[in-house]
Amino acid sequence: MKSTPATLSVISNSTFEARKAVSLLHSDICSALQTTLDFSELVHIFSHQIQQRIPHHSFTYHNEAFNLNINEGIATPYVCTYELKHEELALGHINLMRTHPFSDEEITLLEALLCSLIYPLKNATLYKQALNMAFTDPLTKAYNRASFNDALQREINLANRKSNHLSIIFLDIDHFKTINDDYGHKCGDTALISVAGSIKDTLRNTDIVFRYGGEEFVVLLNDTRIDRAKNIAERIRKNIENHSIHYGSDIIKLTVSLGVSSLRGNDSPDSLVKRADMAMYEAKKQGRNQVQTEALPRLV
Repeated sequence: MKSTPATLSVISNSTFEARKAVSLLHSDICSALQTTLDFSELVHIFSHQIQQRIPHHSFTYHNEAFNLNINEGIATPYVCTYELKHEELALGHINLMRTHPFSDEEITLLEALLCSLIYPLKNATLYKQALNMAFTDPLTKAYNRASFNDALQREINLANRKSNHLSIIFLDIDHFKTINDDYGHKCGDTALISVAGSIKDTLRNTDIVFRYGGEEFVVLLNDTRIDRAKNIAERIRKNIENHSIHYGSDIIKLTVSLGVSSLRGNDSPDSLVKRADMAMYEAKKQGRNQVQTEALPRLV
């Protein structure tokens, strides 16, 4: 029978009776956790360090603020669940699971040892927040050009290593200069924010949108074939076309032109982007407000 998960909100180290922890183990865990600011590594290190004293078969860690879902092992009937916080700073949820119940002594020790995880998670959270600010476009809240360059190279390496598909969508707002000229740059900013929001609303959790520059956006679609990417691009197009922006007494209809390309074996980041960009310009040339895919290589 499945036990009811225990829930604990960690406010600070004073929440726990840390004196009940084995001081040497606590010290070892603290030392190990000081080696990284990566959420996944922190949780894996913590799980490994406590395994001998508190055996468990699997764990999960969820951090809604950063859309993180880290899992190891398979789900089992008995769960210890903790909501981790430092003061008002949310640090995520951690679940430890195994096939038989946790004893009261193990739970007490676990809660004591969780002290060692709080400050490393706090540091990782503050570091991640700072990175997000550095790599986020302040107007649209999409990621910026610098973060796209890093993410694209990382995803290409991952796709090549795992033989996965990778596609991108290049998007440009139609007649954006006319919007700025006729209504002013504040209206142009409103249009950019609206388009970014419509793109995000259409995407899956694993997809990422970037403001590439000016009125151009790019969407990174991991493990996605070009036909699937074209379908996603068409949904984005329709979503934007079906929404209007209200600026003063005016109602302004927006449309976008989109180009799609997919990773080939000899691609560099530049060549992949160039084909999507060329497909987007083809959409412009064909009348705007449409999706075009890259030209396929000719068979010899």
